[in-house]
Amino acid sequence: MERFILRIRAADQPGIIHAMTGGIVATGGNILDSAQFSDEDSAQLNVRVEFESGDDEQLIRAELVHRLGRFDPIVELRRVREPRRALIMVSKFDHCLDDLLYRYRRGELPVEIPMVVSNHEDLRNAVESAGVPFQYIPVTPETKLAAERQLSTLVHETCSDFIVLARYMQVLSDDFCMGFEGRIINIHHSFLPSFKGARPYHQARLRGVKLIGATAHYVTAELDEGPIIEQDVVRVDHRSKAENLVVIGRDIERKVLSEAVRLHADDRVFLSGRHTVILS
Repeated sequence: MERFILRIRAADQPGIIHAMTGGIVATGGNILDSAQFSDEDSAQLNVRVEFESGDDEQLIRAELVHRLGRFDPIVELRRVREPRRALIMVSKFDHCLDDLLYRYRRGELPVEIPMVVSNHEDLRNAVESAGVPFQYIPVTPETKLAAERQLSTLVHETCSDFIVLARYMQVLSDDFCMGFEGRIINIHHSFLPSFKGARPYHQARLRGVKLIGATAHYVTAELDEGPIIEQDVVRVDHRSKAENLVVIGRDIERKVLSEAVRLHADDRVFLSGRHTVILS
């Protein structure tokens, strides 16, 4: 018996769940976990099912497509033993990268990391010592488009399913963002948009903030406005210096990004218009 993850997105209407379960049972399948949500705003049904079956993947897929065809759904089927592949991008800050590599080595993230790409050489040793290939792609205003073309080629050559910006300090072009829509995850401090630009924690300290946090979201052409996957906050007070906020903020960023990567790689995130549905 092999385990599969099935995702279905379709206009909400009677009979979809009945047809889906009938298809799984017809192929000798046994449902292990199931979650669904009908989004009233988009009138879209989102379904995630984990099941086991002894049948061939192509036969299972064909049976499900046949039974669900009249609902015109998007059907995605994946073997659990074939994890999503995440290409990581980073600049000089290493806290998010270190956490992802640690969880990857410990088997805590359901991903493969085929490569880390950076616009600086600073973290090469840390990446290669973890047994992950490192690719240096310098970026200047003059070479930005060429660098993105090289990056796009690497994504395809490494068969990467999605991209993780682990504090990659370059703004990706609109064309690149649209070309990988729903497949680029970014992390930033939750001060945005109140504290944009450099030294956000120092700006927040001057304003006497009481909560600091981080947000992981999908990248869109609108800077830092993409659908949100995961967030967290920590309460602070007037005794916290800017340096303390930086330390606390980096810890939140690590946890939030890793959780967002886990949710995406485990096929639990559904894009529904400008927001997300998380079937956990």
